[in-house]
Amino acid sequence: MSWTERSRVRLENGHVSLAPVVEADREGWRAQALDPDIWTYFVTRVDDEAGFEEFFDSYLAASDAGRRTTFTVTDLASGRVAGSMSYGNLAEKDLRLEVGSSWLGRDFRGRGVNHWAKFLLMRHAFEGMGAERVEFKTDVLNERARRGLRAVGATEEGVLRSYNVMPGGRRRDAVYYSVLRAEWPDVRARLEGGPRSR
Repeated sequence: MSWTERSRVRLENGHVSLAPVVEADREGWRAQALDPDIWTYFVTRVDDEAGFEEFFDSYLAASDAGRRTTFTVTDLASGRVAGSMSYGNLAEKDLRLEVGSSWLGRDFRGRGVNHWAKFLLMRHAFEGMGAERVEFKTDVLNERARRGLRAVGATEEGVLRSYNVMPGGRRRDAVYYSVLRAEWPDVRARLEGGPRSR
């Protein structure tokens, strides 16, 4: 079974549920995504209803085509869709993948949703798929995302300068983080203790 197939699973604990995106998730995404604060450092923007439709359709199509596995993240305490995260850059031969395209609605930031969702994604990558490396990247200016990645045990590796163009024309410097298989037992033990206040 390929990594694409093995990545298409439902992941859940007592806090969050992650399920591969389906058409029925559209309205749950919409309820969170029309917040401009989400997209400040994102490589795409959702500015209006038309932009949202294009955004959702593109992620649904990429997931359906096997180019990535995008998950709808649901906060189990409220039963509401909180946002989305993806497995991308599935380099099965090299046993590495990226957890990215992560965004959460305003009501779900700083409440442990990111912590538990990233925990489940890393656990499945290492323990269900046999990955040796899980990587993350974000805009070097995105301090909130960088704090979140440090909080889930990822190690900062370095900055790739002028990595890509952003909406509006700015060239983004991308900062990479990773967790390696040898580090996972310690990272897992720390994450299982729950989110720490920042």
